[in-house]
Amino acid sequence: MPGKPNPARGPLIKDWEAAFGSPPPPFLSVRFMTKALAHDAQCRAMGGLPAQARRQLRRIAEGDGRSVGDAAVPALLAGSHLVREWNGRTYQVEVLSEGYRLDGRTWTSLSAIARHITGTNWSGPRFFGLTGKRKA
Repeated sequence: MPGKPNPARGPLIKDWEAAFGSPPPPFLSVRFMTKALAHDAQCRAMGGLPAQARRQLRRIAEGDGRSVGDAAVPALLAGSHLVREWNGRTYQVEVLSEGYRLDGRTWTSLSAIARHITGTNWSGPRFFGLTGKRKA
């Protein structure tokens, strides 16, 4: 059973249509719409994402084949080796042209290898030290 309409939503719908050219989906919360509109205004005022980030997003949208998490990873040359110690064992991953090799098995992403090693979800590039910690 739907709740009462939020009176703050009406003006936001008009602002949303002006910013994005179409009405928002009916399930969007007032809080989300406010944040999205603020982000849009900031992008218009400050120039939006850096060119490199836009290029990476465009490649992902066009089906580049890399996962979102791997998009910011520096290019690794086939034949390179990544080494990580975890719980007293040293893991060596070989970079292949079609993926990565660990213990004779080929993997499609570093994140899959990191998940295999740790048993939890990790950013593979971060696990192997290819990217820094995220800033809070």
